[in-house]
Amino acid sequence: MRVTQMLNQTQFLSSINLLESSINQTQNQMSSSLSFTTASQNPIGAGSVNNYKQALAQSQQYGSNATSAQTNLSTEDNALSQVQSQLQALRNLALEANSGVLTNSNLSAIASQAVQIQNSLLSLANTTNGNGEYIFGGFAAQTQPFTLSASGATYNGDQGQRQVQIAAGQTVADGDNGDTVFNQIKTGNGTFSVSAGVGNTGAGIVGATTVSNPALYDGGTYAITFTAPGTYQVTKGATVVANGSYTDGGTIAFNGVQVTLSGQPATGDSFSLAPSGNQSLFTTVQSLVSALQTGVSSPASTTAFNNSINSAINNIDQALDQSSNVRATIGGRLNSITTQQSVATSQQTQLQQSISNIQSLDFAGAITTLDQQNVTLSAALQAFTLTQGLSLFKFL
Repeated sequence: MRVTQMLNQTQFLSSINLLESSINQTQNQMSSSLSFTTASQNPIGAGSVNNYKQALAQSQQYGSNATSAQTNLSTEDNALSQVQSQLQALRNLALEANSGVLTNSNLSAIASQAVQIQNSLLSLANTTNGNGEYIFGGFAAQTQPFTLSASGATYNGDQGQRQVQIAAGQTVADGDNGDTVFNQIKTGNGTFSVSAGVGNTGAGIVGATTVSNPALYDGGTYAITFTAPGTYQVTKGATVVANGSYTDGGTIAFNGVQVTLSGQPATGDSFSLAPSGNQSLFTTVQSLVSALQTGVSSPASTTAFNNSINSAINNIDQALDQSSNVRATIGGRLNSITTQQSVATSQQTQLQQSISNIQSLDFAGAITTLDQQNVTLSAALQAFTLTQGLSLFKFL
């Protein structure tokens, strides 16, 4: 094969281009701080980096979910803290109203304060988060969950509870629906409630009620009827369960429960003991407001008023317990989120380090390589210049 000057030049220029391409690649690596930017430059490394980046993106998304859930739960906890403060204020008003020394005018003033608290509780039940979503609406986050009604408030949300994934295989509820928080509240002492008969004419007032022996209480409904002054009979349907004598402030005990009464019930007066049902917080508040606005006008109405206020206080206590229980679950969920965030931060640091170990540029090595490439290019250019200057005519 005949080697011509043109062929030598072509081969030389190809080598020069290759050297310049290598220099450009090294300079790009230094400017980007990456040892490779395309899969073709390092197929195996690029595959590993891609896997790590996918895991990192997933972990960061979980972190974003956790932060969002944390914000919602903190908003809910703050709202419930204020609910508890309002309920405690309402309880204090009920105790004041039940002192027995206030006039109807005083009770009316207390009723006005109770209405203000009622409005505050409604506003808290309609709390929104930073995105304008109602935190107590369940899945119906765009619908105002509570509106006032004659008997308390109507719930317009649903029973949904949104679950947010904060890690692989781990979800957390980022809120609680208003039906659970504000409507599903037990009456009485949480196990049973006692109410005075509507037609009672005596001065019997229901006091403390307790379950003395859970194993004996069968969850049934009982009637306590005063058959004569100071004498009572307890029945369950047509069956007589107990008989006894009563003194003012005494306790009536049967089948594992105890009921304390004060005052003197009249013959024929009755009290019903039934398993606790669920009652809305707003129904409790409205019942209290109604009793305060009605006031007292006779001994019989005074007894009915006292029983109404005592019932309201018991139900307010149950609402306080309910909000405390919900807040306890919120605290548990927030703790889970905090723990997972710590785990995720550590995981993300490790993934970023793994990516860096594979793709980050060794600057010292890159500088050495660039210097070598420049020296090689310079020498090649000098050699090419000298070669091009050679000619037989110079030796003639």
